[in-house]
Amino acid sequence: MNLPPLAALRFFNTAAQTQSFVKAAQQLHVTHGAVSRQVRLLEEALGVELFERRNRAIFLNQAGRLLFDVTAPMFEQLQSVVGRLQREVREEVIVLSCEPTIAMKWLIPRLPDFHAAHPNIQVQLLTAGGPIDFVRSGADLAIRRDDFHWDPSLHSVTICAEWIGPVCVPSSPLANGQRHGQRLLHSRTRPQAWDNWLRLTGQAMPDASRVDYEHFYLCVQAATAGLGIGMASLLMVQDELDGGQLIAPFGFIQDGSSYCLLSPRPFSENASCMAFKAWLTAQMSLCTQPLLARLDSAD
Repeated sequence: MNLPPLAALRFFNTAAQTQSFVKAAQQLHVTHGAVSRQVRLLEEALGVELFERRNRAIFLNQAGRLLFDVTAPMFEQLQSVVGRLQREVREEVIVLSCEPTIAMKWLIPRLPDFHAAHPNIQVQLLTAGGPIDFVRSGADLAIRRDDFHWDPSLHSVTICAEWIGPVCVPSSPLANGQRHGQRLLHSRTRPQAWDNWLRLTGQAMPDASRVDYEHFYLCVQAATAGLGIGMASLLMVQDELDGGQLIAPFGFIQDGSSYCLLSPRPFSENASCMAFKAWLTAQMSLCTQPLLARLDSAD
């Protein structure tokens, strides 16, 4: 006895799960007609109808339910095994989705340290921000700021609080306390950054002009070039502060948000992800420790 083609069984299984050829087509990324044809071919191969078709709606009949009782666990097991095999193959490759600014200004300069400590683990970077679809992106992990709500099924760990503050070149009038008439650099990716800082600190920048940039990292670059005063994350300007290209006249404050590491699966399921999580948390801590020490001494 010859079994029907696996593709036909897959189309049937999806249609049986959704009770709709249209929804099955959407899940399988094919046309409604393709699903209908595959199911019809399967019915012809078996010599029995599997659905009742009424007013463009479909319902599993007795034969269909009998077959679905077999295909449902079969495809679940198949998907589980395939996923496990793929994870084992790429156990030492981490696909990381990261916000562009933190990737460029903080993560990439520090990745050589991770590679030195874990030479067998490769990190592949995808730059993106906001909500993430782990299935479509193919990412294993994502670094995000918690300024949006993510699916509660995701696994997350907070790795660092966000510290923000104005930055400028040492020759800026702001370095000498002049607040009037400053050029404030804004970004469309963090449109409320300046408003949040002014509200949290009670500071004022009277008669300020405004310059808008598309991305946060462009504001940092513009501030470094002396084009105005940027509202920056401590993590994004750590190297510029250490090198003296930028100063932070007012220091940094927490804005109430945090950076988090997200995963679609428990971190403990993947040794490489666990190693990266531990390294990332330690690196974040190293960057904020000097600031926290200065705050403690000031108290």
